[in-house]
Amino acid sequence: METIHYRIMEQKELERIGEIDRKEEWTFKYVYKDGELQKEPVHYQITRWDEQQVAEHSDMLLPLLQEGGSMVGAFAGEMLVGVAVLGNRLLGEKQDLLQMAFLYVSHAYRRQGIAQRLMDNMCELAVARGAAGLYISATESGSAVGFYLDYGCELAERVDPELFAKEPADIHLILRFA
Repeated sequence: METIHYRIMEQKELERIGEIDRKEEWTFKYVYKDGELQKEPVHYQITRWDEQQVAEHSDMLLPLLQEGGSMVGAFAGEMLVGVAVLGNRLLGEKQDLLQMAFLYVSHAYRRQGIAQRLMDNMCELAVARGAAGLYISATESGSAVGFYLDYGCELAERVDPELFAKEPADIHLILRFA
């Protein structure tokens, strides 16, 4: 197995997210209905981001980084194979949660602990900033929601209205630090 190294990335590297191969086949997605998560069958072939999608994600993430957020990359050699972005604006009822805004690992590098390590990095950064936990607006894929639930996240009792308005199909989760 290839050695993966992790480091804080700079704002100017944001467009490198296009190096991530997010290829995935969805056979179901999660929906939040009647107070619980439900699986809904689908058949989606998710492909690499095109230039427009990379630009849209960069435009969405740049303000978070400009406001003091952090981006951590996972690298195989010089190639970016995983990335996570932590916001710096407090959210939640108690205004004590930071947004874990973005987490992707390239298809060929999944199931190697990279997402776990990136989440660990996000948690460490959030604790260092005094946060009591993370707020996650997760894509509704089985793999994404399954990962977050396995990591210890729970459904948010109250969703952040601004994040919900941006992506109402997302599954809103909270990870409270002990």
